[in-house]
Amino acid sequence: MANLETMTINMGPQHPSTHGVLQLVLELDGEIVKKAVPHIGFLHRGVEKLSEHRTYHQTIPLTDRLDYLAPMSNNLGYVLAVEKLLGITDAIPERAQRIRVIMTELTRLKSHLVWLATHALDIGAMTVFLYCFREREEIIDIYEKVSGARMTSNYFRVGGLSADFPAGLEKEIRSFIDAMPGHVDTYEGLLTGNKIWQKRTIGVGRISAEAAIDIGLTGPALRASGVDWDLRRDNPYSGYEKYDFRVVTAEEGDVFARYKARLDEMRESCKIIRQALDALQPGPILADAPKICLPAKKNVVNTIEGLIHHFKIVTEGFKPEVGEVYQGIEAPKGELGYYLVSDGSAHPYRMKIRPPSFVNLQALPQMVEGSLLADVIAVIGTLDIVLGEIDR
Repeated sequence: MANLETMTINMGPQHPSTHGVLQLVLELDGEIVKKAVPHIGFLHRGVEKLSEHRTYHQTIPLTDRLDYLAPMSNNLGYVLAVEKLLGITDAIPERAQRIRVIMTELTRLKSHLVWLATHALDIGAMTVFLYCFREREEIIDIYEKVSGARMTSNYFRVGGLSADFPAGLEKEIRSFIDAMPGHVDTYEGLLTGNKIWQKRTIGVGRISAEAAIDIGLTGPALRASGVDWDLRRDNPYSGYEKYDFRVVTAEEGDVFARYKARLDEMRESCKIIRQALDALQPGPILADAPKICLPAKKNVVNTIEGLIHHFKIVTEGFKPEVGEVYQGIEAPKGELGYYLVSDGSAHPYRMKIRPPSFVNLQALPQMVEGSLLADVIAVIGTLDIVLGEIDR
């Protein structure tokens, strides 16, 4: 018999505040949420299965389309996993490592800017949306200059990078990060002390440190509940142990704490980028591994050896030894992990992706239970999910 005390409604998959094709089935008692059940899968494209029929190089563009707001972070996690499988992690040139850090931290800024813009707009603050997209456009311009693409960059390669920085780009990046902390101060000035913003965020969507760990939350959503964990510091990769930065935490575990944590992370990203630029020296951008890394274009057109290497890699790929590896990185939304299994062929036998949004979404029912219907929108925004990596 139907429960006449409550009402069940669908929120999404077309609702703008779900930021994609997420459907929530909500059980309401008036305006109080009694139960929330997320339904996913509307954007499933079979990325993991597609990778089994492509070479390791050909899989890189597929990773762009997971969290499409942070494509270079997706690229980085994947190429690090392949490099670990090949045993060439220590052979990556210093310049390539520094540029990887610069671009992934710019990606973190870009992702957080979209999060703040849309999160604020959902709650009713339109001005911040316009400011954030103004800064995001500058990062997208940098993307375009290094990779030729504004979103799906396909910039990182197994063994290094597809191309070096163009002339003058380092100066442009430095100019941007010098101005960025001031922009973050502007966002804070518009929101942090605003009484309406505080009413919509403080005490809303609270989750304890114990519950966050039990669910498997990672990234800002975990650290805002008081858990001091960041893979860049605690399990470093790409030379992150060389950089001085603060892992931002908070104790409250609510929407406001997650908002503050991400803002402070943006400032820390600027610090990391500045240190990487200061340490950036001329040098190669690809490992010295002709059977793995594509040769430079000038070698392909001018030498028979370069042409042969290029032809063999493109047509046949490389064949790692039989084995399996896991590589996790601190993506903007949390821990992004790739589990790769090699059977000795030129194609992955299995690629399992651990997307942070997929795990973080599991906290939503607990966060919204007992809250107002209007607060569901604030909680979805604070989790910063992207359905591209949830559904894969």
